[in-house]
Amino acid sequence: MEAVAGHGLPPLQPGTLYLVATPIGNREDITLRAIRTLRECDVVAAEDTRRTGLLLQHFGISKPLISYFRFNEARRSGEFVQRLQRGEKIALVTDAGSPGISDPGERVVRTVIEAGLRVESVPGPCALVAGLTASGLPTGEFHFAGFLPHKSGQRRRELERLGALPGTLVLYESPFRIERLLSELSEILPSRRVVVTRELTKRFEEHLRGTAAELLAATTGRSWKGEVTVIIGPGDAATVSCSDEPEEEEAQPE
Repeated sequence: MEAVAGHGLPPLQPGTLYLVATPIGNREDITLRAIRTLRECDVVAAEDTRRTGLLLQHFGISKPLISYFRFNEARRSGEFVQRLQRGEKIALVTDAGSPGISDPGERVVRTVIEAGLRVESVPGPCALVAGLTASGLPTGEFHFAGFLPHKSGQRRRELERLGALPGTLVLYESPFRIERLLSELSEILPSRRVVVTRELTKRFEEHLRGTAAELLAATTGRSWKGEVTVIIGPGDAATVSCSDEPEEEEAQPE
């Protein structure tokens, strides 16, 4: 495969859908590969063309933009397949983070794969990973549930179901419902350690740690901005022991 002059990397492949992760806060989150992909693709499919347009402008990139979002994703998926079949290279992005992770994109990917076309991931920023790794809670096994349902009964049943799983839990929550979530957690999972992260990768990044009741008492009435990532530690019985002593390896035959 011929390399792109100047950096020894292979060129983008015709008829390929590239899933490009974009900054979740700080624009410096973006990877060099993501910038190159956005520069070399034929078109950028964006959840919000205005927001993505500003990102492209910041990096001196000029590309045609097509909007896709929750309510037109089915129709756009077919259009993207037709473009890919003509040999176009499409970069798919969301407002922030990785396409398809609690954002549109999953349906597009599935449709493209079912059409026998190529999908390639250009990994990068993701609030799930950023919040989890900085939480200080066990990372060996975790369960990501995205956003909870809005209705109270459904939320409670979902939290009870998730609470029965082993490992750490990771949720996304709206700033308008974070106090409600902490209140629910204080009733349903009162002894769990909770970390609430906000403004990830931005100037005022913050990680609040404690039980749900402690965090609720400390934050009631405060103004929350932007989506919040909530990490909930495992129950006592499910907590993974992290010993400083390495496990002894079985002797191998010489």
